[in-house]
Order: sequence, then C-alpha cells, then structure tokens
Amino acid sequence: MLWWENSFTRIADNRLFLGKEPAEDIAAACGTPLYVYSLARVRENLEQLRHSVSAARSVDFRILYAMKANPHPDILQLLQKDGTGIDAVSPNEAEAALAAGFSRESIFYTGTSVSRDDLHRIFRIGGMTITIDAEEQLEIMQEVKRDFAPDIILPVSIRWNPGIGRGFSPKTVTAGVRSTDGVPIKFGVEETRVIPVMEQAKKMGFRPVGFHQHLGSGWERSDFPDVCDAVEKMISMAAKIHGRSIPLQFLDFGGGFGPRYAEDQDIFPVDEYIRFIDKKMGNQRGLPSVVYLEPGKYLVADAGILLMHVEYVKSGCGSRFVCVNGGTFNTIPRLAIYTKAKHQAVNVSRVQAEKQGPFTIAGNLCESGDVFGCDVMLPEPRRGDILAVLCAGAYCRSMASHFNSRDIPKEIFIENRNEI
Repeated sequence: MLWWENSFTRIADNRLFLGKEPAEDIAAACGTPLYVYSLARVRENLEQLRHSVSAARSVDFRILYAMKANPHPDILQLLQKDGTGIDAVSPNEAEAALAAGFSRESIFYTGTSVSRDDLHRIFRIGGMTITIDAEEQLEIMQEVKRDFAPDIILPVSIRWNPGIGRGFSPKTVTAGVRSTDGVPIKFGVEETRVIPVMEQAKKMGFRPVGFHQHLGSGWERSDFPDVCDAVEKMISMAAKIHGRSIPLQFLDFGGGFGPRYAEDQDIFPVDEYIRFIDKKMGNQRGLPSVVYLEPGKYLVADAGILLMHVEYVKSGCGSRFVCVNGGTFNTIPRLAIYTKAKHQAVNVSRVQAEKQGPFTIAGNLCESGDVFGCDVMLPEPRRGDILAVLCAGAYCRSMASHFNSRDIPKEIFIENRNEI
C-alpha cells in the first residue's frame, strides 16, 4: 500500500478507486472539477478518535466538531447521530448545526471580533455556551443580555492565550504574542486577566462554566513538547480558578492535530497527547472531569478528494505544466493561502509508472500562485486524464471562492452519489 491509501482512496489495477468505484468513472458521470466525499471514512476517523479517548482513566473526553473544516449538512447529520457536539465560530454555523439536528446545549459558540449582530442571533437561539474571546466582549454581551435574557444566567467559557502557539503555518498559529511572521495574535484573554474576566462575567449575570485554549492548527510531531507545556499551563491556571471558588464544569483544549498530508510529514501523536492530558488531569484535585477536544480536519480531511480534468500539457521556459480545469482559490484554497500546505496529486488512470515528472500542476486562474504543486513527480499526464488531489475534505470547499468569476465545484458522496 502507498502511504495515503485507506478505505476510501485505494489502488487496484494501477487505478484510483474511491470506495468501490473507479475515480475516472465518477468523473465521467458527474463532471469535473468535483469534490467526492466518503461518510464511511468520516465515521472511521471518528471511531479511531473515540477509541483513543476510551482508555482515559481520569477524564471524560468529549468531542466538539470544528465545523468550519467542512459544514456540509450530510457530514453534520452523521456526526450528530454519532454523538458529537459542535464548535461554531459564527451565527451561520450555529444555525446550520441546529438545522442538522444538534441541540442548543451541544453547540459551543467561539467567535472572535464578535459583533452586536452576532450576539443578537446567538442570544435569540439561546441555550448555547458562549466563549468569551476578549474582556471587551463582555460589555456588548451585557447589553444584548438585557434585550434577550435579562433574568437568565447564561453559561460562558473563557478563552485564554497561554502564550504558546503552534501551527504548520504562521497563519494558523492562534496563541502566543506574535506569529513567526511577526503578526500579533488576536485570540484570547491574556493570562493576568483570566480570573478578573471570570469574576466580571459573574457580576454581569453570566455563569463561567468552562476554560478554553487553542494553540493553532496543523501540529506535527515536533510540536508535541510545546503542546504538552501548554496543557500543563492550562491545568495550572484551571487550579487557580478553582481556588477562587469558580466551579468549572469543563476544560476545552481545542483542536490542532490533523491528518497526514504528505509522505514526509511526521504526524502528531494523538494517542500520546490524550494519555498526557489524562495523566496530568488525574494528578490535580478540584478540576472538572469533562474535557473537550475540537477536531476538524482530523475527522474529514482524508474523507474528501478533488477530481480535475487535464486540458493539455504545456512546455515552456524549461518547465512542464499540467493544465487543469480547476483553480486553487476555487477548489483547494489552502495551497494558495498557506505556503507550507501540501496535497498529494494522483493520475487516477496511471497511479504508478516508471516514467514520471517533474510537472507543475497549473490551475485555470489568472494568478501566478495558482498551482496545485510545483515540480511534482507524476506519471506523465495526457490530455483528457483525470487528476485527483487528495485530503481535500477539510478547509477546501469551506474556503473556496468565486475568484475570476469561476464556479465552485459540486460535491457528491460515494455512498449515495447524490449531488448537493
């Protein structure tokens, strides 16, 4: 097996199969560019994570799906039936989760630069735990509370900035002072203000029930020591909060761990991370037993691929270009936004061959950065071939745009082949 094969994407007779169907047959029937998803693969990833947390002795681990990764209704309905909650970062996401069957109590709203209009919509829904991202947010929340719930004590969580941030790209780091490219980190309440913010929230008629952190997205094995340091910092701060007679009901360690995008990627050790949290929580008294994790791409990334048609192969200035009928901004924006992002490309009719690239896979947008990979090794493509870009189930369709007035691809699920 190749490193990327799984129950959804596999090789047979040197062709790529998606589930039981040849990828080229799906492309012929449905057209390209096209997102293809597998609900079965999403369920497998969820079951793997549940297996990892089931061994915990001190902690009741619970899962909040970070739906910004992929908010497709079919995926939401599957996860709702399988008992996850939702991490929503906008009112639209919260409303979509409700429409998919999630209860208000299972939705956690974690916005940033939260507006009065955002809060009006969240308070109208009611019942959700609202995460406070900034001390200044409290004033707006108090004003909106007067309008919608003056007599109800609403549950809130405080998101802090532990001073440690990690991510595969500077643009995905969400804690610390500045990212590695010098941009100030906008998220969370700084350490010295956590307890004062909680106490102020109580005075304003809110009930602090949770403590939250998020370090960033796309952790790799090398990030493990720093991530563990952040866990210890959070547990220590939670103990101080408990010492101020603020009874927390849960800790939320956020997301950050993900799938394998490239062969040389040293993936983050999720099992070790869970065992570490469990051990450290068990060594402290007075802490809540409930711990939330917020996987997004971990659950859905490798449950989706993108199919594109090769229009022609171009030679020029010493390079060879595979020109396809999709653009990164409209299909896999991660490649255009994050310089370190990688997605494996496969020629679905000739997955493996002795004669290979290098080729640059060029999109159809008027933008020099619109490439799916530079100098990648592929069996030599021909006009009419179909390329598959793997691990496209997360932060692809959800981030896609109509740049150049291009369409966003259709989405189908191999289980039912229903177009959405």
